[in-house]
Amino acid sequence: MRLAAYIAFLAGLTLFLVLVANEGFTQVTSALVMAGWGLAVVVLFHLIPMIADTLGWRVLLDQAYRPRFYTLLLVRWIGESVNSLLPVAQVGGGLVKFRLLGQHQVPASQAGASVVVNLTLAVFSQVFFTLLGLSLLTFFLGEGKLAQGIFIGTAFSLLPIIGFYWFQQRGLFGWLARRLEHLSGGRKWLTLAGGGDALDASVIQLYKQRHRILRSFYWTFLGWLLGAGEVWLALYFLNHPIGWLEALMIESLAQAVKGAAFFIPGALGILEGGYIILGGLIGIPYSASLALALTRRIRELCLGVPGIIVWQFMEGKHLWQQAKSPSKQLPTDTSLGN
Repeated sequence: MRLAAYIAFLAGLTLFLVLVANEGFTQVTSALVMAGWGLAVVVLFHLIPMIADTLGWRVLLDQAYRPRFYTLLLVRWIGESVNSLLPVAQVGGGLVKFRLLGQHQVPASQAGASVVVNLTLAVFSQVFFTLLGLSLLTFFLGEGKLAQGIFIGTAFSLLPIIGFYWFQQRGLFGWLARRLEHLSGGRKWLTLAGGGDALDASVIQLYKQRHRILRSFYWTFLGWLLGAGEVWLALYFLNHPIGWLEALMIESLAQAVKGAAFFIPGALGILEGGYIILGGLIGIPYSASLALALTRRIRELCLGVPGIIVWQFMEGKHLWQQAKSPSKQLPTDTSLGN
């Protein structure tokens, strides 16, 4: 698996360098320099959709154990940093979020349930976000047959998501725990999640609370929509302003490209190519589209590197506290309130 990750990264890096070389490093750099201080605005703007997504996650946690909002925002920031900069196939951030929730006295099964359900809702909402982008693409290009084919492909992409949800309702994690225990000769797996069966019970109970699920979906989908503001601002400062709907189309389909290329760390190269193609469809020059992609990379670095440093600091602090009080135990209550 590690070798495959390295190969995927090298392939993405090669594609990235080819795309930059095709336009010329000087031209791309000049386009970024034109943005100037606007790059800082783009970086800071990303906090807005991040806040919306954190609110969607917060709804899924029981009030009795729910950490303060700024704590959840901090954990959400760290999870995104891990997914953006480390070769974790977009799932490592969820595991880090689960671990950090445990350090803030959130019962293990509830922390795991909130992360699993939040991930499921994020994928569902992204599908609707992609369909919105496809509708806008049809509007701008007027290609009904092209859109019809893409819509069908998107509909089929829902099948594995629905399957994941279906298995969650039927004891997925307990089954995995028992299989891993059997394969490992009796070693206990998933004990950090309060046991597979406890996690299954928490997930199922959370899905039954429809009002919380709908509120979480609302905030998550709003976060996707707000992310289009990053594209709009970046192109404005790059001296290629576009309309809000065009920015929405680019953002939704670029996120779909990034999700499809999850096996490549950061979707390096693939995401840049997606921006170039999408930008070209509505008349944005090659250099500006590539510069737009690089503003996202700059934002990921500006927010991601500090996020990983803070994560390491928190882990070190937690280990130090454990060393001082090794008998301290995390709560084991696995109930989910309303």
